[in-house]
Amino acid sequence: MYQFFVEPNQINTDTKTVCITGNDVNHIKNVLRMKIGEQLAVSNGTDGKEYHCSISTMDESSVVLELFEVVEDGAELPSQVVLFQGLPKGDKMELIIQKNVELGVHSIIPVAAKRCVVKLDDKKAGSKIGRWQGIAEAAAKQSKRGIIPQIGKVMTFKQALSHVQDFDVKLIPYEHAEDIGKTKAILENVKPGQRIAIFIGPEGGFDESEIELALAADVTPVTLGKRILRTETAGFTIMSWLMYLLEM
Repeated sequence: MYQFFVEPNQINTDTKTVCITGNDVNHIKNVLRMKIGEQLAVSNGTDGKEYHCSISTMDESSVVLELFEVVEDGAELPSQVVLFQGLPKGDKMELIIQKNVELGVHSIIPVAAKRCVVKLDDKKAGSKIGRWQGIAEAAAKQSKRGIIPQIGKVMTFKQALSHVQDFDVKLIPYEHAEDIGKTKAILENVKPGQRIAIFIGPEGGFDESEIELALAADVTPVTLGKRILRTETAGFTIMSWLMYLLEM
């Protein structure tokens, strides 16, 4: 079943109708060549619900759907996982966003850590975030997410630590952390409904001073195994573990 995102006000649960407008109209009519009566799903990008519909009418500017089922739990993880990603070089951030959205991340915040090679001024950051948000939306559609994960503004490491003061679980994969059994125990104790912060360093990892700041902010170092992982691989790894444990 194809899935599309609409604004909340385009879904009318009283009349059991949904009105799709904009570029998706052309995609439904001329690319997918869907017909009256065919079924598709829509989400409003915020509540995690999936609305199952059938096509009622179509014209040049809109596709009107008949709503026949609301799936409450949808495809979202039962906990909110926020990824704080050290800015990587090149176009790695695009891959990081795409795959972590597929794995269920709730939002991603770029972090300007000490060892980041990439430096973004406000103008460049705004342009990049706009592109990254588009990648997040495309990945959310592809993986049938109920929300569109938001890409936040670039933060310093200190700002990121301040941002997660009231999070339930705060983890930082660190190459000098030991005892994967401890990591396993921490992840297995994550509960539905908790907010989880994951800090991933850039190429070269976090500076020792940043690890000290993280420890002072009650962020727990964890190990992801005996091998040194690339910055793009580390996030995938811990998100995969969390997805598995939370959906069991």
